[in-house]
Amino acid sequence: MKVKVQKIDGKASGDIELNADVFGLEPRADILHRVVTWQLENRRGTARPTRERSDVARTGKKFGRQKGSGGARHGDRGAPIFIGGGKAHGARKRDFEQSLNKKIRALGLKMALSSKAKDGLVVVDSLELKDAKTKALKGVFDKNGWNGKVLVIDGESVNDGFKKAAGNLPGVNVLPAMGANVYDILKHDTLVLTKDAVEKLEGRFNG
Repeated sequence: MKVKVQKIDGKASGDIELNADVFGLEPRADILHRVVTWQLENRRGTARPTRERSDVARTGKKFGRQKGSGGARHGDRGAPIFIGGGKAHGARKRDFEQSLNKKIRALGLKMALSSKAKDGLVVVDSLELKDAKTKALKGVFDKNGWNGKVLVIDGESVNDGFKKAAGNLPGVNVLPAMGANVYDILKHDTLVLTKDAVEKLEGRFNG
């Protein structure tokens, strides 16, 4: 499938042929849902578990007389009422990690790219800016009509000037091709790919 390539300032810069096996699939909601759920579940942090009564190394020997001490009767230093004892009803470790077949993960990324290719994909030749300033880049975005949330994906690494200029623009995120993922692609309104990014993404599935 052929799409138009433009310069970052909006001027035309020829065409590019996108691989239909990567950008031309029919998206399936169930596949995309599985991949996004897998991503978000694996992102969740786990509570640091506390040591309960069975986890602390304290003596279980009765350390005082049964009667005559003037205090309560105790038989275990690991009880929660003592300093160094186990925590009563403490936080338990919860593991949210899910496993997902690599083929499903790859298919999900292809479908996310394909959904943007239908509506919301822009291909630029590079991210080189004459004036790498936030104000100038904001004008470029307004001129191109890139409103809402915009995800910009570059090749091996992101252009430094563009990355710094885009750092303070709300709703604009920048990633190298290696960091492309289903969740970020779907939650942005516009996906901007450089020619290098297209090459890297296609090579990721063909390699």
